[in-house]
Amino acid sequence: MIQMTLAEIAEAVGGTLSEADPETRVTGPVEYDTRRDLTGGLFVAFPGANVDGHDFAARAVADGAAAVLGTRAVPGVPMVLVDDALSAIGRLARAVLDRLPQLTVIGITGSSGKTSTKDMIGQLLSRLGPTVAPPGTFNNELGLPHTALMADEQTRFLVLEMGARGAGHLTYLCGIAPPKIGVVINVGVAHIGEFGSQEKIAEAKGELVEALPADGVAILNADDPLVAAMASRTRAQVVAVGTSAGRGGARAETPGVQSVDVRADDVTLDGLGRPAYKLVWPEGETAVTLTVAGAHQVGNSLAAAAVARAAGMTVTECGEGLSTLRAVSSRRMDVFNRADGVTVIDDSYNANPASTAAALRALAALGSAPDGPARRTVAVLGYHAELGEHERSGHEEVGRIAAESGVSLLVVVGDNAAPIRDGATAMARWGGDSVLVSDQDAAVAVLGERLRPGDVVLVKGSRYRTWQVVDALRATAGAVA
Repeated sequence: MIQMTLAEIAEAVGGTLSEADPETRVTGPVEYDTRRDLTGGLFVAFPGANVDGHDFAARAVADGAAAVLGTRAVPGVPMVLVDDALSAIGRLARAVLDRLPQLTVIGITGSSGKTSTKDMIGQLLSRLGPTVAPPGTFNNELGLPHTALMADEQTRFLVLEMGARGAGHLTYLCGIAPPKIGVVINVGVAHIGEFGSQEKIAEAKGELVEALPADGVAILNADDPLVAAMASRTRAQVVAVGTSAGRGGARAETPGVQSVDVRADDVTLDGLGRPAYKLVWPEGETAVTLTVAGAHQVGNSLAAAAVARAAGMTVTECGEGLSTLRAVSSRRMDVFNRADGVTVIDDSYNANPASTAAALRALAALGSAPDGPARRTVAVLGYHAELGEHERSGHEEVGRIAAESGVSLLVVVGDNAAPIRDGATAMARWGGDSVLVSDQDAAVAVLGERLRPGDVVLVKGSRYRTWQVVDALRATAGAVA
């Protein structure tokens, strides 16, 4: 964060000072976890029924924090007192960004792929100047301002994920960090239980492009009709990205998009499912070979390329940058090989039907690589959260996609995910096998009995410790790459 006095911070957040010197300067980070470095920083104390940050206020100052932002005074602790700490950290982030006129804010939204795309954009833009795009997912009312507060006078680009669980959420986040460039990746069914329909999800996601200024850039996925239609909702320049053979992409009849400005031609996948293609934009073209697995990464990388182009990068520079990208955030299409020849795709961080479909396509690609023998494919799938009234049908659809992908063995983890198995077994032409297990340990046991050298295994689920299966696979037979 830029340096600010406590008086300036109190004014920015509409707070008052308690036992604090107004001229004390905050020179370190803004943090809400006392396990992090607080030297010279501001500790944010969030009240809670089980854990109350105010109970750690004195420790935070003892560990080097300049002051604490909270909702009640703590004796002997310099405080900035506010009515609501969450909204206050948002106001503080906006005040900091308003003092950084050289900064370009990039906002990214979509039902899936936000983190992977953010990581790609961050790596490309870091070639042009200091960039804030931390690993992991920080896309809500707390994570976004916390990330924004990492920017300082040297930062040139701030790359932010923006998640939405309902109407108005993106408008609120854009009010904290007004974007100059906005990226909409897709509109799937993630959080459909909270929205009710894909159309309502699209309406909420479009708040990002509505927030862009007239001299901004809206980067839209032309392969997704609901995203392409957002072109009519922004005053910013529209840049469409997609594949020439995509679902409606590169077609004049796609609503809101007349042509694709940044596209991928001649897409191929290697034996590890890593895409290569020809990157084409109005100023030229170049070859790209991605180091990350999954055909869906092509669309993510095109969005990143469009951002880099808007920031001034040449097509050649962009192609070189895309070809050197690495996985930054953990458990997202992380492919590793074991000493026994089993290949594991760790995509266990989170799941929704659209992201699982993409991961299953990547699994199928690895199993049928053109430069080697066919390999048996195994999918370990857990519960998919936030589907609401679509929970059963959404899980059944995942199962159907698994069967259509030719999965040899489907391991479904947990009774609440059982409809995945139902969807797969309902596919009469599916020749694979399936098993429903109670928990992660049982899934590991099944894999221990049934995995064969050369198999390819996908592990995916919604934050219900599905990654424990991956960790067990890493620990057994020795991961070598």
